[in-house]
Amino acid sequence: MRPIPLRRRALLIGGAALALCGRAAPVPAIVLPRDFGAHPESRIEWWYVTGALDVPGTSEPFGFQVTFFRARTDVAADHPSAFAARQVLFAHAALTDPVAARLHHDQRIARAGFGIAAASESDTDLRLRGWALRREASPAGGHRYLAQVAAADFGFDLTLVATRPVLLQGNAGLSRKGPDPAFASRYLSEPQLAVSGLLNWPGGRGQRVAGRAWLDHEWSDALLAPDAIGWDWVGINLDDGGALTAFRLRRSDGSALWAGGSWRSAAGLLRVFGADEVVFTPLRWWTSPATQARYPVHWRIATPAGEHEVRARLDAQELDSRASTGTVYWEGLSDLIDARGRRVGRGYLELTGYASPLRLA
Repeated sequence: MRPIPLRRRALLIGGAALALCGRAAPVPAIVLPRDFGAHPESRIEWWYVTGALDVPGTSEPFGFQVTFFRARTDVAADHPSAFAARQVLFAHAALTDPVAARLHHDQRIARAGFGIAAASESDTDLRLRGWALRREASPAGGHRYLAQVAAADFGFDLTLVATRPVLLQGNAGLSRKGPDPAFASRYLSEPQLAVSGLLNWPGGRGQRVAGRAWLDHEWSDALLAPDAIGWDWVGINLDDGGALTAFRLRRSDGSALWAGGSWRSAAGLLRVFGADEVVFTPLRWWTSPATQARYPVHWRIATPAGEHEVRARLDAQELDSRASTGTVYWEGLSDLIDARGRRVGRGYLELTGYASPLRLA
């Protein structure tokens, strides 16, 4: 095979093609930086950034989240009207304030175009009504993200520098989401992003902050199997520099339809979990006074990386996004606790399908 010229800037990952979980049809390899960008031919896509911030004068970490979604509608690509909503962008942002024990959140929605909303296909460059997430490559070979959010009562302007290689979830970036291999996503993660920047919220203006973050990028045509009503997911930056991902798709009776995840050591050793190797056991529930939805906010999670507990740092981290994506879900800053009771990591827990069955765009 002829080697790829060094002058080519795209990083080809995963070989020429991957087998789709046993299917004969090949799946294109992940190609970077192109696959950092949008995939408008796919039905649904998101860029999901979560993290913990150290704020001067406070002893507890703040949590932050910003997610950009892109959805392809049923409008034909060759529709003659410039106003046809072929692609729609949504965005959610949230800030967990441990001092006030409060979650601030906001949301945006707009059709792509007209300088209001855009998702670049060549690299991560997302813009929606004044909010933005953009990737910048470094001449030395690294990269960083710039996240800018000005919400109703909070905002942040953050720089997130990559300190670890891109993590390809599942089978070299193909993440199975059910017994039927047709339900899968292309899935990239970037754990251990080093964060710095400015934070505004009712308790402070222009505060300099620093911390760690996690970025997920997924795109799919058929992510949620018909028998699934939602998922439970954790993305944890381990204190030793590693990363732990675990998820399960749930049926309406609470049983697991499918599960997966991965563990990567600080040195880069990767272990991908099989569907029968991940077990979520709820330990404590919280009921939302706003929606009456009950969420398991304290878990025991068993994986090949060991048995851990995941504990929410604040129970009230429910996000009502019915004005944009049409759903209510729980997503919040959480700690990872080992069998000896020590905190060994921090990240985000996401719980969907508890207020009502999740239906993706």
